[in-house]
This record gives sequence, structure tokens and C-alpha cells, in this order.
Amino acid sequence: MVNEPSEGIDWAEIYNRGLLQPAVVNSVYSESIGQDLGLQSGDRLLSINGKCARDLIDIRMLTGNDKLTLVIESTDNSLHLIEVEKDPDEGLGIGFTEALFDGLKQCNNKCPFCFIDQQPSGYRDTLYLKDDDFRLSFLYGSYLTLTNLVVSDWERIESQRLSPLYISIHATDPEVRSQLLHNKRAGLICDQLRWFSDRRLQIHAQVVVCPGFNDGPVLQRTLIELSYFAERNSPSILSVAIVPVGLTHFRPDDDELIASDKLCAGNVIDQVEYLQYSCSEKLGSRFAWLSDEWFLIAKRPLPPISTYENFSQQENGVGSIRAFLRDLDMYTKALPESLQYSRSYSWVVGQLVMESLKPIVQRINRVKGLQMFLYGLPSLYWGQEQVVTGLLTGSDLLVGLQKENLGDILLIPSVLLQQNQLIFLDDIELSYLQEIFPVKIEIIYGAMDLVRICANEEYYIR
Repeated sequence: MVNEPSEGIDWAEIYNRGLLQPAVVNSVYSESIGQDLGLQSGDRLLSINGKCARDLIDIRMLTGNDKLTLVIESTDNSLHLIEVEKDPDEGLGIGFTEALFDGLKQCNNKCPFCFIDQQPSGYRDTLYLKDDDFRLSFLYGSYLTLTNLVVSDWERIESQRLSPLYISIHATDPEVRSQLLHNKRAGLICDQLRWFSDRRLQIHAQVVVCPGFNDGPVLQRTLIELSYFAERNSPSILSVAIVPVGLTHFRPDDDELIASDKLCAGNVIDQVEYLQYSCSEKLGSRFAWLSDEWFLIAKRPLPPISTYENFSQQENGVGSIRAFLRDLDMYTKALPESLQYSRSYSWVVGQLVMESLKPIVQRINRVKGLQMFLYGLPSLYWGQEQVVTGLLTGSDLLVGLQKENLGDILLIPSVLLQQNQLIFLDDIELSYLQEIFPVKIEIIYGAMDLVRICANEEYYIR
């Protein structure tokens, strides 16, 4: 490796003219190439082999060679040309502050059911970013609509084989989809799906069901037409998630949207489960899955764990509660009969999921010396009685828990907090709740974490 000052090219001028978008280093992994080069947080990667990376995808592609020429701008504004020789599959061991270095592609639709548009104004800017960027879909599984893609985006998806992507379909009927997204380009969805199929690129799809708009026969047509793209030897659609529309009291009064009630949820479950049976015989897979919310709204048992196959849409709420219950069942079986020192805990969840967790809490409470209080809260902030845990806000906890017995420790699921930040959706910081509540607050990151904190033992590892 050679590290020497960069001369002969005015990189600062090029950068200032906007021709280069620097990738800012956030972290350097130990025993990595980045550490060997002496890189540190705040350094900026300007180019790799003469090319500027637009995002983390480019970083992966450009660093796949065995010989690299890097241009780095250090925190003292000095520029360095660095020659690197490495194994082709060896990364640089660098983390960056952002995934995208040339800006976020935002949504150009005006969906009345968009949750971002159903928020109050006046909070942090990041709450109002309407991501519709195919790169974040590839990197992190966020959903996009395909309505804002330009020719160069399609060309890049094909040339870099960005697959699978996650696509919000909602309806295959062109008129219905255009109406739902308030965008004429939305009606091109079937042509776009054929584009993916012709190039052997794959996607995961989702349908947000808005009762009266895309349920019933429209949903039936959508799922059947999507299943056509799963029939070939190399299917282009791998799975479909069906989720209920989420509504808040901040939306306009004239949007004509209604929430899914028990009857609607039951109808959707029956409709999709019948299709699953057909797809299982025809495709060898259930293909389309319902998010857990449908069963909770309909007050029906969650499906068996085996029906979720490979949990391809778990991050979209499909089987996430079932998987959590499976893990809790496994870890709580190893609970001791008693604890040496008595302790009590409170555990806050969304009101919609509380009933499904009660059997586990009963098992925990059979441990002598251990007591768990389970609180299922509505969301006064969003105006929803039946709410999933991830939508609870700091103000919901402040109101809902103010008169409750919180025990010795209050357990808060990590899904309530913004990623890498100790802040709720309503901008209330966790530290504020810690000042208000007279007990210690612990964040739980999963079933194993919950049992570990409660029992304060490492028996679950055995």
C-alpha cells in the first residue's frame, strides 16, 4: 500500500463544483484495510479508481477489484492518493455516515394513505422524508413504487443486477393504482413487472389494502396477476405481503379512507388463505402472506410457524409476532424455578398485540420471585385504539403508564425508538422518560434480551 499526497489534480475544485460527492467515513473496523491506511472518522473518500461513488452500492462494486487507487481527503483537508492491493472479495472495512452520497430520491406520488403525510407538522425533518429510492430498496428492503425512475435508473438496475427490489404494488388494475397513488405513471406497473421478468431480476411485493378501494375483487385480480410472475423456472416475484392501511387522526377528513375492522380483516384472511392453497399446489409456495395485524384485528389465531416458509417478509410484519412468540417460548422454557433475589418488571407493548403475549407473561410469572406486568397501550397520539408496538410514542407511554405499577424496571421494546437514536416518533427523548418515571428503563432488542434481563442469567445460551 502506498499513501502519498495527491498532486496534479485539483480535487477540491472538482468537489466544490459538485462533480464529486464525498463518502464521509463514520467508522473504521479493527484489523481492516481502512485501519492499516490510518483512516479515521471524518475522512472523505472522493474517488475509487477515478470514479466517484454515488452510494454504498457503488462502493461495493468499485472495491471488488484487487487493485485500487483511492483519493482521500483527510479531516485536515489534505488530499492523498492511495494505492491498495488486496483480495478481490476483501472490503475496506469502512463504515460511512450515509448510504447515499448524492441525495435521496423522494416519492412523487400523493397517496392519501401515506403514513408520512399523516403526521403532524413541526417535528424533525427526517420524519417527513418520503423515500422512494431503488438503492435503499436494494440495500435495506424499503419499498418503492417505480413511478419516479428515469431511464438511467432502469439502466443501472439492469447493469448492476440490483435484485431483489421491494415494490409497492397495491393494485395491478392500472386505473385503481393510478387513483391510489394519484399518479398516471402508476398504471404502468404490469409493464414494469414484465421488464423485471424479461431480465431475470427479482422483487418482493406488497399490497396495502384500503377497504373500498383495492380489496375484494380488485385484491383478487392483483394477487392472481402477480402470481403469473412466479410461475416460471426463474420467478420474478418471490413473495407478496398484504398489509392493512394505517390511518391516523392527522389525515384530511375528506380522504374517504376507512380502517380495516374485524369483518373486513376476516374477509381478507379468507380470501388470501384460499389463494395460498392454490399457489401451494401450483407454485410449491404460498407466495402471498398476510401481516400479523390481520389476525389480531380479526381476533383469530396466528398461523402456525411452518406456514411462513422462509419468513421472506418478516420485516414487513409478516410473521414477526409469530417468530417472536416462538423465540419467547424457547427461551422461557429454560427459566429457573425461582430467583435468589425478587424483582418485578413492567413491559409495554401496543394494545393490538397484548393478548398474544399474555401466555408468555403467565409463564414468566410462574418463576418464584419474578413478577411481570404487561401493559398494552393505545396511541392517543395517532388516534388509534388498536396499535402495533412500533407505533407507540413517548407521549403514549407518559399518559398510559402514569398511574401503573412499573415494578423495579420498565422494559421498552427497541422498535419504539428511532434507529441508532434514543428518541421516539414524537421527538420525545428516552432520557426525558427516565426523568419522569421513578424506575430504571431498559431497552429490549428481542426475546433473548427480554429473558436475559428478567432472569439476569445466561442459562439461555446453553
